Amino acid sequence: MDTLLGIILVLGVMILVHEWGHFIVARLCGVRVDVFSIGFGPKLFGWKSGPTEYRLSALPLGGYVRMAGQDLSELDSGQQGPTGAPDELMSKARWQRALIIFAGPTVNLLMPILLIGGFYILRGMPYPSFLNNPPVIVSMAASDPLKGDGVVPGDRITAVNGVPTPTWDAVDDQFTAGSQNDSMKLAIERAGAERQITVNTKTILDAGAPFRYQPIRTVIGQVSKGYPAHRAGMQRGDEIVSVNGTTISNWPEFVDTVENSGGKTLNVGVKRGGKLLTLSLQPKEVPGDNGKQVYRIGVAREEHWAYKSMTVTSAISNAAAGSWNVTVQLCGVVAKLFTGKMSISQLQGPVGIADLAGQAVQEGTYAVINLMAVISLNLGVLNLLPIPILDGGHLLLLSIEGIRRRDLSLTFKERFIQVGFVFLLVLFSIVMYHDVVRLLPIRS
Repeated sequence: MDTLLGIILVLGVMILVHEWGHFIVARLCGVRVDVFSIGFGPKLFGWKSGPTEYRLSALPLGGYVRMAGQDLSELDSGQQGPTGAPDELMSKARWQRALIIFAGPTVNLLMPILLIGGFYILRGMPYPSFLNNPPVIVSMAASDPLKGDGVVPGDRITAVNGVPTPTWDAVDDQFTAGSQNDSMKLAIERAGAERQITVNTKTILDAGAPFRYQPIRTVIGQVSKGYPAHRAGMQRGDEIVSVNGTTISNWPEFVDTVENSGGKTLNVGVKRGGKLLTLSLQPKEVPGDNGKQVYRIGVAREEHWAYKSMTVTSAISNAAAGSWNVTVQLCGVVAKLFTGKMSISQLQGPVGIADLAGQAVQEGTYAVINLMAVISLNLGVLNLLPIPILDGGHLLLLSIEGIRRRDLSLTFKERFIQVGFVFLLVLFSIVMYHDVVRLLPIRS
C-alpha cells in the first residue's frame, strides 16, 4: 500500500504537472485540447468538460495532451491531421508551438521550488535533530588529525575560531565559515579544563570533521533493493551494534568500516525487536560521488528532524538554490552517461522508483516531497534533451524549421520520431532489466 501511494504521489502527480504545463499554455495560445490523458494505452475511464476529454489510461508511466490539428508525425496525434482551423496547433506560429512544448519541462523545473519552499514556509527548514545537542565528540576516524593533539572521544568543542559553539549546529556553521582559512582554532574542554589547539583546515575537513564526531544513531532508515544489505535480510529499523565483533556506536564508524572493508565479508550484528541477529554480507564496489570506486552495502540511516522557522523570502530562496544544485547534478549525470563515465545500470527504472516512493511514504512528508521534487527535476531535464519523441526533440525540429523558414517533410519527421521511439524503448528495456536483476536472489 505504501508503494502504491508513493507511485501515485510521486510519479502520478509529477506527470500530471508536466502535462498540465502543456495544457495550460496551449489554452492560453488559443489551441483546442481534445484529450488530456494520464497514462498511455487503453482508456480506463474519463469524462468530458468543454472541448476536452480527461482520461486515465492503462499504462501509468507517462501521459499526453492531444491538441487539435497536431502534426501527424507525433505518436499521440490520434491520426487526425490539421484542417487549418484557427484553434488547431499547426495553425499557430512556431514560437507559440515552442512555448507550448517548453511549458511541460518548465513547470517540472519550477515545481520543486513551490513544493520545497511551501514546506519550509509551513513547517520550517528541516535539519538533523542531533545538531541541537552539545558538541561532545562521540567518535573519531583512526587517522583524525585531532588525535595528534591529544583529543579523544568525550571531549567537547566549546568554540571555533573564538566563536562559542553551544550546539553541533553552531560547530557546523563555524566550520563552514572558516573553511576558506588556512587554519582553525578550536577550544577543547575535558573534565572542566579548557585548552586551545590550532589545526590545518584542509587536513581536518578531509578527515570528515565534524561529521565523524557527531552523535548519529546507527538505525537503518532505507535499504536499497539488490544491494548486499537487502540480500542479507537487513530491514528498516535495524540498529547496527557491531561489525566482525567490534562494537559500533556511531553511524560514521559504520560508514568507515564498510568503506575500508576492501570488499571482504562483514558479519554485522543488528538489534531487531529486542533480539540480536548476525547478518553476513559482502560490500559492493560502486562509483562514489567523486568518481572513485567505493564500497557500499545499500543502506541509509534513519533521520530525525528538527525544524527552523523561515520567512517566505528565505524559504523560496533556499528552495530555489537547492533545486538549482540538484539540476546541475542531474546535468552532470546525463553528461557522464553520454561520455561513458557512468554506467546505465546505475539508473533507476519504474521498479526502483516505486521502491523509493514506498520507502519515502514510510519516512514521512518531507521524504515524499523531496522525492517528488527530484523526480520533477528529472522529468524537466530529461524532457529537454534533443532526443526524438521527447519535448527537446520537438523543439529541435521547430528550430530547424525556423532556420529553414519552411516545414520539414512529414516523412522526415515520422522517421525522426520513430528513431526516438526505438531509442527510448531500448533504453527503457535496459533500465527495466537492471531493475529486475536487483531483485533477484543472486549477485548482480
